[in-house]
Amino acid sequence: MTKIRGCALKKVYTCFTTDIIHEGHLNIIREASKYGKLTIGALSDRALIRYNRFPTISLEERMALYRSIEGVDDVTVQDDMTYDAVIERLRPDIVIHGDNWKSGPEKALRDNCIAALEKYGGQLIEVGYTYNETVSKADLQLKEKLAMPEYRRKRLRQLIEMCPIVKIMEAHSGLTGLITEKTVVEKNGKLDQFDGMWVSSLCDSTDRGKPDIELVDMTSRLRTINDIMEVTTKPIILDGDTGGLTEHFVYNVRTLERMGVSAVIIEDKTGLKKNSLFGTEVSQTQDSIENFCAKISAGTRAKLTDDFMIIARIESLILEQGMDDALKRAYAFRDAGADGIMIHSRKKDPAEIFEFCDSFRRNDPKTPIVVVPTSFNSVTEEELSGHGVNIVIYANQLMRAAFPVMKKTAEEILINHRAYEAESHLMPFKEIISLIDEL
Repeated sequence: MTKIRGCALKKVYTCFTTDIIHEGHLNIIREASKYGKLTIGALSDRALIRYNRFPTISLEERMALYRSIEGVDDVTVQDDMTYDAVIERLRPDIVIHGDNWKSGPEKALRDNCIAALEKYGGQLIEVGYTYNETVSKADLQLKEKLAMPEYRRKRLRQLIEMCPIVKIMEAHSGLTGLITEKTVVEKNGKLDQFDGMWVSSLCDSTDRGKPDIELVDMTSRLRTINDIMEVTTKPIILDGDTGGLTEHFVYNVRTLERMGVSAVIIEDKTGLKKNSLFGTEVSQTQDSIENFCAKISAGTRAKLTDDFMIIARIESLILEQGMDDALKRAYAFRDAGADGIMIHSRKKDPAEIFEFCDSFRRNDPKTPIVVVPTSFNSVTEEELSGHGVNIVIYANQLMRAAFPVMKKTAEEILINHRAYEAESHLMPFKEIISLIDEL
C-alpha cells in the first residue's frame, strides 16, 4: 500500500471512461476503498469522443453502471478530459488512476491532474494497469460492439449533434483506416482525434492505378469499405460519385445501409464522371435540378432507417454557375429528402464557401453542411464552424502524403543500388504493425 502523507484521507476520486466493467476497473475500486470514500467521475459524451472512443450506452446508463458497483460511494459527471474543474469542485484528498498514462498523449492529462492537486496538497496514487486475458477479451468485446452496423451507422448523426464540427479523414485501405482510427494527439493539454473516415472515389481509384471516372465499380468499392470496417469502429462516409442510374442507386443505398456505412455523398453531375479539380477545364455536365431531386427522393424512399444519410454535393461553384444556382439547388435537394448539403469550391480563398454557408444558414439553421477544404486549405475548423459547417472532410491527404515518399524511396534504391540511403525516412515495420490488433 502507498503511504499517505499526513492524516488519514477520506475523499478519493477516479474517472471512468468505459461502457463495461472488467477486472482492471475493479482493481482500481479495491485500491481506492483502502483510503476512504470513492467518487467516480463519468466522462461526458462530448469529452469521451475526443479522449477515447464513442460510447455505446448513454451517460445516464454509464453512471447507473458505476453506482451499482460495490465500493462506489458516489458518481458525478466529469465534463472535460482535463481535471482542473472537477478537482476544484470536489477537492479530493486522493485521485487514483492506472499507471498507463505516464507516456503518450495522455501524459498531458496526468500533468494537469498533478498540477490541480498540488494547489491544495492533494495526492495522486497510481495503480499498475491490469493486463490479462479477461481484460483483453472485454476490450475486444467493446470494440466489436462499436463496429456492429447498427452502432456504427447512426454514429455520424450523433456526432453532428455533439460536436462543434465533425472531422473526417480519407482512408483507402485497412491500414489507412487504422491510422485514422488510432491517431490521437495532444495540444495545450487536450487530446484530439478524427471522428470518422471518407472512402474517396479518387483515392480508391488511384490506389488501384485507375482513372477517377467511375471505372472502379461499386463491387470493388464495397470491398474497400469492408477491408476498413473489419479493423475499425468509426463511422464511414462514402464518396458515391454521381450515384449512377437511379435504379442502381436505390440498391446501393440498401447495401450501404445494411453494411453500417453512415452516409453517401452524391454529386449533381451526369455523364462520364470527371474529377472536380479540373473544374471548367474539361467538359462536365451538371444534372438538372429535377433529375437530381428524383434520384435523391428515390434513395430516401429506399432507406430502412433514419440513421443512414444521403448528402447532396453541389457543383455549381466548381462549374462557375454562380451562387444563386448553388443556393437554389441546395434548397431543392433538401426538400427532396437530402439529409445534408456538401458545397464544393476549387478556389484557394474560402470566401465563396463562407458566402454560401452564411446565406444557407439564414434560411436553414439545421440541415448539416459538409465542406472539403482541399483547395482552401488555410481555413481552420473553428472558422468553418463559425459559418455553420458541420462536417469537414480531409479528402485525399493520406494518399498524397504517401506518394512522394514512396517515389523518393524507389529512386534512391535505383540510384544507390541498396536501401541504406532510404532508411532515414522509413518507419520501422515493427512500429507499423503495432497498429494492428491481434486476437
